[in-house]
Amino acid sequence: MKKEVFVTKEQLDEIVKEFPTPFHLYDEKGIRENVKALKEAFAWNPGYKEYFAVKATPNPFLVQILKEYGCGCDCSSYTELILSDAIGVRGEDIMFSSNDTPAEEYVLADKMGAIINLDDITHIDFLEQTIGHIPETISCRYNPGGLFKISNDIMDNPGDSKFGMTTEQIFEAFKILKEKGAKDFGIHAFLASNTVTNDYYPMLAKVLFEQAVRLQRETGVHIKFINLSGGIGIPYKPDQEPNDIRAIGDGVRRVYEEVLVPAGMGDVAIYTELGRYMMGPYGCLVTTAIHEKHTHKEYIGVDACAVNLMRPAMYGSYHHITVMGKEDWPCNHKYDVSGSLCENNDKFAIDRMLPKIDKGDYLVIHDTGAHGFAMGYNYNGKLRSAEVLLREDGTAQLIRRAETPADYFATFDCFDIGKKLIQK
Repeated sequence: MKKEVFVTKEQLDEIVKEFPTPFHLYDEKGIRENVKALKEAFAWNPGYKEYFAVKATPNPFLVQILKEYGCGCDCSSYTELILSDAIGVRGEDIMFSSNDTPAEEYVLADKMGAIINLDDITHIDFLEQTIGHIPETISCRYNPGGLFKISNDIMDNPGDSKFGMTTEQIFEAFKILKEKGAKDFGIHAFLASNTVTNDYYPMLAKVLFEQAVRLQRETGVHIKFINLSGGIGIPYKPDQEPNDIRAIGDGVRRVYEEVLVPAGMGDVAIYTELGRYMMGPYGCLVTTAIHEKHTHKEYIGVDACAVNLMRPAMYGSYHHITVMGKEDWPCNHKYDVSGSLCENNDKFAIDRMLPKIDKGDYLVIHDTGAHGFAMGYNYNGKLRSAEVLLREDGTAQLIRRAETPADYFATFDCFDIGKKLIQK
């Protein structure tokens, strides 16, 4: 089966004249259409807000597009806070959700007025000692433990996750925070990753809504918002049915009206922190076939490697591949598509049936718009690639240049050897 590509072979021919492969390419039109659909799906909730998970695609040009539609930022580190501030996302438009958090990160989050989401009950005292007070608006991350199931299908194992507080701990945390002056509370949970089912969010919502009712009733706090976090996935494989965001939003609405409204909590705002869903399908890694090898298997060597996209090497994840200009050719050749790292797991595909690939062909590796460039690294001294935005008018805009050796050696700039390296 095929997956549609948002760029044509002719467009790529022009883009690579200015930006050599490999590079990550993003689809502005797709990003804009997707965020509009998300907002429409949750328009029934007056306080709804999407906090884009910056970790997924930390590029200010792309986050700025989402900001135009009222999205905030979900940040988990010092530098993500800085990035958000640089594009004018501040105050309660930032949700700071981190774990094992260094003191300086809490200090900056508080200084910026971000909503702080505590991962553990012990962080209450740590936060207070660090910033000198407890914010009036505060959130806690909840982990009910056990397995998270939809029907008889196990979606994930929250009980094996390092994130969040137990049921007993979140009740105690709310009581402590209330005593210390907190006035508005939020609940946050992430129980399953990359779900491709319209049932996940409504089921998660029911768990959190019922918990919110108990918390408000038993502790007397005011629940201001419930953050459903991420977990809405994308169809990496061409035979998967994509999520229907409008059906998901309507499913959450029904549970909201079933659980929260009768409890007198019809003013609770719904927040989301989507990363993969917001950007994943709207990015691809463009690479060129530069070698072929015929040994015990048939290999196609490309100019990208796991430095540019590590999900296949790290998780064994499937990413669909389109050979540009050969979309309608028969897939009658079996290849391992590999990069140049000194690691045998540096493969974008294993035993993949593809059209005959010739040196010089462009390969588009799909669905790299989230957790693609962001997870890059510099093993073997490899340099991170450029990021390019395909604008709605068909033009290409550089939104991050490719790294150079000077970037790689920049942290040696305080030494004589570093200055020599950078000069070279």
